[in-house]
Amino acid sequence: MDAHNPQAEQMGDEAMARNLAHQAQAIWPQEDPLFDRYALSGPLRIADVGCGTGEITRRLAARYPDARVLGLDLIEDNLARARLLDAQEATPEAAARISYRLGDAFHLPLEAGSADLLVCRHMSQAVPDFPAVLREFARVLAPGARLHLLSEDYGMLHFPASAGDPDGFWQDIVLPFLTSIGCDGRVGRHSPRLLAEAGFTGISMDFVTVDTLRVSRATFAGILRAWRDGYAGVLADFSGKAPAEIAARFDAMLAVIETPPGYAVWHVPVIAGLAPPRP
Repeated sequence: MDAHNPQAEQMGDEAMARNLAHQAQAIWPQEDPLFDRYALSGPLRIADVGCGTGEITRRLAARYPDARVLGLDLIEDNLARARLLDAQEATPEAAARISYRLGDAFHLPLEAGSADLLVCRHMSQAVPDFPAVLREFARVLAPGARLHLLSEDYGMLHFPASAGDPDGFWQDIVLPFLTSIGCDGRVGRHSPRLLAEAGFTGISMDFVTVDTLRVSRATFAGILRAWRDGYAGVLADFSGKAPAEIAARFDAMLAVIETPPGYAVWHVPVIAGLAPPRP
């Protein structure tokens, strides 16, 4: 197991590429306006850490037309797919301002104070010792520069009890599994405190609401289906349950999402802060 990336197998699976695409469709329309608060413009240096397949890297390049955007990820296959998708989905002008590098969030290949905006989405729940990652973010950000962090929290997924005891599934299987590999499945709610302890100031906390009223049912279901396909095996191994039973638990939740008037909701924390001064 990779000490810095204990979910490497799942993060590199094709299911995660589907997951990232569905998450971007579900979350970005509500998340994008949050960037207006930062009042950033001009030739920014933007780092997208844990960029995956570049779903948000491309959106950042389009949002900030004078910025250079560097996507960093630990998985080369993700970066190869990101480059391919850039050629298909980004304008030539935007693609020319995007680059990708292999990068470990614990030891970023960036100079101190070299980023004006650091974006990190869907990664904090996947790494151990996230406070160490935040210290590295503080190092590479210029003093007073902005951190934009989307931290998942699996205690903020809510389904009706009829969907196969969904609360028990997340609380008794998923969250303990993440704890067992050193990851924090509730890191969303912990992130404001962790930023403050790392020296960040001006901390804000917002929530994107992914539910069956704001997001298309197909998109919301795509997120859960990709999780099922990527994680059913490892969750079965951890819990001692059959893979078919784990898949059935996901399928019960999917039925709620896909069948009107069923209602389900995921509150997704988005935390921002200003980097501390140089020591």
